[in-house]
Amino acid sequence: MMRVRGWRKTVYHTALWLVALIFFAPIAWIILGAFKTRSGILATPPLLIFTPTLDNFIDLFSRRNIPGYFLNSFVMSLSAMVIAIVVSFMAAYAFSRFKPRITNFLMFMLLSIRMVPAVAVVVPVYLMYAAIGWKNSYIGLILFYAMFSIPFSVWILKGFLDGVSQRYDETALVNGGTRWHVLFRVVLPQVAPGLVAAFIFNLIFVWNEFLFNLILGGRDTTMIPVAFSTDLYSDGGLNWTFIAAMATAYMIPPIILVYVFQKYLLVGMTFGTVRGEV
Repeated sequence: MMRVRGWRKTVYHTALWLVALIFFAPIAWIILGAFKTRSGILATPPLLIFTPTLDNFIDLFSRRNIPGYFLNSFVMSLSAMVIAIVVSFMAAYAFSRFKPRITNFLMFMLLSIRMVPAVAVVVPVYLMYAAIGWKNSYIGLILFYAMFSIPFSVWILKGFLDGVSQRYDETALVNGGTRWHVLFRVVLPQVAPGLVAAFIFNLIFVWNEFLFNLILGGRDTTMIPVAFSTDLYSDGGLNWTFIAAMATAYMIPPIILVYVFQKYLLVGMTFGTVRGEV
């Protein structure tokens, strides 16, 4: 029986590794292409053994606008997420603790807003931004991405906050704590994994957002996804070495972020049970 279980476990793990390798193969191919020459990346049959070069990355970051595109992506993504998480945490706390009569309806509306296709609202949003002068504006785009991230964050964080017993709040209030003390000193540390999970999920969305940055942004606020569509061609064709180098550099920040905070992501995904009484 032990041998059968061991054999099944080996087969199961082997199948998981095969699936993981199949899904990772395109990413690995892009990363390898970033270290090939232009002739090497188009070689037939494909080159698996080659002399790597850093010329593609040197060419990438020597272009005048590329460092600015990366800076825009970092600044707007992080700024929008800080605003969204602060607002979402306080809103979720209010829904969880004060329980308005129409809480379920409001939560449904929040989730429905997040599910609306971006194309359906791009025209009114563009007209509004053009009217108030926020087109090609850092503040305008940051606030838009924060607004777009708040509904999903509130939905997630409310579930996490529902899992924290209200006895913690009552004990802190009885002992002279203010509501702000309860919010940020008592409750927040207990839902930190949920905050990290919501932060990373929404950060990845903003990091990869294309449509609204193309429509509402401009030369000064262009992020990497839009830069892909404007700098793909050179010498009359697709510049595959540029694409591979840009994609590799573009993937590194979210990969590092997820790797560093994977512990909190796993905890955040399974968080939500009652933490106990005091």
